Amino acid sequence: MGQSMREYLRAAAIATAISIAFCGAAGAQDPDGPTNTIVNPPAQKPAVNGWSSEVAPADGDQGLTLNAHQTKLVNEVSAYFESLQSLKGSFVQTDADNKRMKGKFFVKRPGRFRFDYALPSRQIIISDGVNLAIQDLDLNNEDRVSLDQTPFRLLLRKDVDLVRDAKIMEVQQSDDLIVLTLEDKDPNSPGRIKLYLATKPAMELKEWVTTDAQGQDTRIELSQLEKTDDLDGNLFKIQSLWPNKAMQ
Repeated sequence: MGQSMREYLRAAAIATAISIAFCGAAGAQDPDGPTNTIVNPPAQKPAVNGWSSEVAPADGDQGLTLNAHQTKLVNEVSAYFESLQSLKGSFVQTDADNKRMKGKFFVKRPGRFRFDYALPSRQIIISDGVNLAIQDLDLNNEDRVSLDQTPFRLLLRKDVDLVRDAKIMEVQQSDDLIVLTLEDKDPNSPGRIKLYLATKPAMELKEWVTTDAQGQDTRIELSQLEKTDDLDGNLFKIQSLWPNKAMQ
């Protein structure tokens, strides 16, 4: 597999693995200080299932010094991610070249997930909680990376604390939307994640955009979300493409 394809698959893995939705009440406005408020976000992007996610871009490249209200919002988002147990649903991925791919996903915290891309892709992305494998069944090729080398380790660990572990690049809020952009404080986990969370009638992650070290964006949109307790643990076991051959 060429280097460009390997980098694309790694970017896809980072983009798709954060497929999580949560329930809970949105925080009310706080007198301790405002967030960056979203005012009449333009509806340039067609709504998906009634959802339109165009918002004002973040300013600057430095992390924010959070005020009390921003800290409260980030802590609420941390709590929602930590509350996740098991989830399944559908996703649509759009890469920097506007290539669209879709499929099904399964998540079981902490750290385990599986993404099966729909035909004609035949890609599978699996995390067993320690390693992440990107498998292409057409090319009979596999790449593996440590989960700790990806920025979504922040969202799938047992004790999610974004104020502690993340560099917060942006916090925006409207009546029914929170936008949170973050980077891992660990320099060994490059990349940026921009989360879009609806807050009415309950908080729910609708989509996110990941930006890799080369500045390439990948967007993931979620649908048909279903919380479930019956996910088979075997879904998250990484099966070698070469069972009779030692892994390189």
